[in-house]
Amino acid sequence: MNGFEISYGPEVAAARTAGAPIVALESTIISHGLPRPDNLAIARQIEETVRAQGAVPATIGMIGGRLVAGLDDEQLTHLATSDDVVKLSVRDLAIAAASGADGATTVASTSAVAAAAGIGVFATGGLGGVHRLASESFDESADLVTLARTPICVVSAGVKSILDVGATLERLETLGVGVLGYQTKRFPGFYLTDSGFALDWSADSPEQIARVLHARTAQQASQSALVVANPLPVDQQLDPKLHDQVLAEALHEMKLHNISGKGVTPFLLAYFHEHTLGASLDVNVRIILRNAELAARIAVAAAAVR
Repeated sequence: MNGFEISYGPEVAAARTAGAPIVALESTIISHGLPRPDNLAIARQIEETVRAQGAVPATIGMIGGRLVAGLDDEQLTHLATSDDVVKLSVRDLAIAAASGADGATTVASTSAVAAAAGIGVFATGGLGGVHRLASESFDESADLVTLARTPICVVSAGVKSILDVGATLERLETLGVGVLGYQTKRFPGFYLTDSGFALDWSADSPEQIARVLHARTAQQASQSALVVANPLPVDQQLDPKLHDQVLAEALHEMKLHNISGKGVTPFLLAYFHEHTLGASLDVNVRIILRNAELAARIAVAAAAVR
């Protein structure tokens, strides 16, 4: 994890020198996850949410083959508006760097680069996981194996509800990835407050999570991630009946058109956006802003513990 060549934006470089709290942010949500032109405005809003809590945002991406932690506004704009931005997981980073590509980092690659940069907290929307029908396709997100070997705190709203949530939790347990509910012992389902699965552990404050992170460092026993599951309030989730109806329709359409592999998640998310008349997008934005706020509060508390 220490082999990445990383450039730092001025704000992030200063924060690293000063030991100030930093929150890593992914760039795939900007280039591939949100529609234009809203994506750029939301990317800026996410960064401002982190700053408002006293931490420094470090949006990670690749510009001309160079990994950057702390994209400036010009670089952010480029990733948000260019048609040539490649989606980069960990396995793609070296190839893209050698090719001089412009790329957006996924949960997996953002986690790996952030950890290599010494950034201990990362905010995202929802994790990837085990896909439905994975017993036939063996389709599982690279997020899981990366989190198994990357010591970072990831704040998310669980895993995307379009995935097999139960199987994903089983894989996280097998891989030794800790899962901690924030003010809940129910695992959230991204669009939904409750995925239907219970959690063993929860924390009631950012300070309590910071103490967990400190204990993990002190023990030097875990090289895996800690997932902090931050659910939406019930009154902010997507209507569960609408969610279930659209998901069933989307899975049917996906099977009808033989969509598999990398095409599954983009297809399902786009289907949700269209068939919930944009409601799922509104929920998605609420999720990432809430997670950015909590991640910043955890980073600030962790800096105080250090």
